[in-house]
Amino acid sequence: QVQLVESGGGLVQPGGSLRLSCAASGRFFSDYTMGWYRQAPGKQRELVATIVSGGSTSYADSVKGRFIISRDNAKNEVNLQMNSLKLEDTAVYYCCADWRPRGSPSVLRSWGQGTQVTVSS
Repeated sequence: QVQLVESGGGLVQPGGSLRLSCAASGRFFSDYTMGWYRQAPGKQRELVATIVSGGSTSYADSVKGRFIISRDNAKNEVNLQMNSLKLEDTAVYYCCADWRPRGSPSVLRSWGQGTQVTVSS
């Protein structure tokens, strides 16, 4: 099982920046597809950004040009740099990992516990 622990959330003013980090367990982190999701009160969880093992990234339209996802395979870590934050970015942010147990054709998903990001003046 892959375990994920997020950190870096907090309170920030509109226009400010925050950096979220997610530390992952497992020997084969470089093979995982990593992602960040968020869930605002009363809303469904939505995809924010993903990064595959080769380093290609994708972003939700709402965060393109403001957020940057990156990974450090040596540290088993994925990060989300959030710039020009808006009120509507307020949510609980969750890290996730898609990974395949060795010898299995199945892909499993693990989730972190979430970290609160609040954008407020």
